[in-house]
Amino acid sequence: MGFGLYLHIPYCLAKCRYCDFYSAGASRAVPDEYVNALIARMAAMCPGRPETVYFGGGTPSLLSPAQVSRLLEAARPLPGAEITLEANPETVDEKKLAGFRAAGANRLSLGVQTASDESLARLGRPHTAAQSRAALAAARAAGFENITGDIMLALPHYTREEFDRTLALLAEGGAAHVSAYLLKIEPGTPFGKAPPPGLPSEDEAADFYLYAVEQLAKAGYAQYEISNFARPGFAGKHNLLYWDCRDYLGLGPAAASCMGGRRFSFGRSTADFLAGAAPAPEGECTGADYIMLRLRLAEGLRLSLLRKRFGLVFDDSRLAFVRRCVSAGYAVFDGDRLALTPRGMLVQNAILTELLP
Repeated sequence: MGFGLYLHIPYCLAKCRYCDFYSAGASRAVPDEYVNALIARMAAMCPGRPETVYFGGGTPSLLSPAQVSRLLEAARPLPGAEITLEANPETVDEKKLAGFRAAGANRLSLGVQTASDESLARLGRPHTAAQSRAALAAARAAGFENITGDIMLALPHYTREEFDRTLALLAEGGAAHVSAYLLKIEPGTPFGKAPPPGLPSEDEAADFYLYAVEQLAKAGYAQYEISNFARPGFAGKHNLLYWDCRDYLGLGPAAASCMGGRRFSFGRSTADFLAGAAPAPEGECTGADYIMLRLRLAEGLRLSLLRKRFGLVFDDSRLAFVRRCVSAGYAVFDGDRLALTPRGMLVQNAILTELLP
């Protein structure tokens, strides 16, 4: 069985006001020292050749094409591997994207978020809608066919019209995949310390989510996970490894891993990572993890596989709860396959409280 490799690039031009991912703002490039540290960790920790590679961040498009090439030469991904690189629109042009494509990246994830320049400025995003359009056109010209774009939902003063404009920008720009997320106010972020005015209520945010699911389906993007939608053949292979409790190795500060059923992660310090600090163990991947992750997927959870992989069986009370979820329109269940509907995905945490062992 193969594994997925995640490489965290903790550098950004600026920190967005909502972001709690580990990264440093005011960065215009990625130091070679950091690339060298990732290559050394790959040599020490990779058990073989990965079937997917994912450059996440931060802003991986601050890497140079030569640095991406060095990292992929060290990773030695399997033939046909999905190799994703996250990019922010203001950091790329056709020449740089062509360099990433020549280095081996074959899937580009663009942080578009919204087609509203007012919303982008409010979020602290340093790009404009025009730069998003230009980045999509440059990606196609550089040879990328597998392009995904992010949409943030339920922003301050949000409207359905803002979503429609953003979806049109992505669809017309050639995106084959869309990740659509509700804005989450995280403690410790600027938005967490001082929430912006105009935030939708929980019910309004739920309505925006359900509207997005409906409109994405009409545009040809089928939902395959709570926040992910794809045209046929373009579902993200790397993240599907996570959601199926398969092996993945994360390298970089704050990067998490699960290898051979054991979880571990690096601390949130670039200096410590550069100094060679070891990751900390975090226990085993359990049947509870499997239930939680599989119920993120539109495909859902098969009780027969839960029993086979983890020895867990739903008792009568859990099965009765599942039937109540079906009656309420939150789930579908055929006796083996349990899957949440979009309405059920909105209350997934409450459902998991009743189902997890």
